Amino acid sequence: MMRTRQLQALSLSLWLGLVTLLLLAGGLVGCAANGNSASATQEMFTDSDEPEHRKRATNRLKLAVLYFQDGKNNFALDEVKQAIQIDPNWFEPYGMRGLIYMQSGDYVQADASFQKALAINPNASAIKHNYAVLLCRMKRPAEALNLFGAALADPAYAQRARTWQEQANCQLANGQKSDAEGSLLRAYELDGGNPVTGFQLASLLSQRGEWARAQFYARRVNNGERASAESLWLGIKIERSLGNKDAQAQLESQLRKRFSLSREVMALERGAFNE
Repeated sequence: MMRTRQLQALSLSLWLGLVTLLLLAGGLVGCAANGNSASATQEMFTDSDEPEHRKRATNRLKLAVLYFQDGKNNFALDEVKQAIQIDPNWFEPYGMRGLIYMQSGDYVQADASFQKALAINPNASAIKHNYAVLLCRMKRPAEALNLFGAALADPAYAQRARTWQEQANCQLANGQKSDAEGSLLRAYELDGGNPVTGFQLASLLSQRGEWARAQFYARRVNNGERASAESLWLGIKIERSLGNKDAQAQLESQLRKRFSLSREVMALERGAFNE
């Protein structure tokens, strides 16, 4: 009964947003928003325009997202398969299937699923983003960066900050630190409140000894509600390098109080500032 109520309450736009949130929470860092770029001359698509088979496929896909949220990938995959059987020419189920396989570690099947989705809708920028994440994990950075670039080139694409950040992750994995910094700065321009982006910038800059610039980003993260043991520890090392004893002591107090059992606290107690 609860599952039925959840399904009835979940609009298509909401489940698409849920996939994005799930991926952020689960580390896949993808986004599954509809990648169609609507022309300004097109009429708005409403529920009454949707064919019956698409509505049934959409309901299956909503269920797949709910199962995916619960970590029940096998059930999610089964719902996606049924959505594809109902509406085999709709690109979204293939994109969702790709996400499920990617999270499950089956990169071959994920690759095939994303390719199928893009074969149906070559303009699906969110699918390009997710496929690029997969390609980077598969050690195919050149192809990944091409797809990230294609998604970012779409003026109607809404998840640009997320794509810039994931492009930076791919560049970092490929040893392209300077390019990664540029991508992170673009992400930060679009979403300055993202603590992951801020931390990554502070970390990159501190590695180069640019302590004052690193301090700016670290402080913005650590002054917010989403500071972590890792960001506080980085902030401590930055303030120490700048000789700001009071700021260092304040961050050390926060770290001990909020994350007393963390490895960062153990490193602090050892005085392992250079590890």
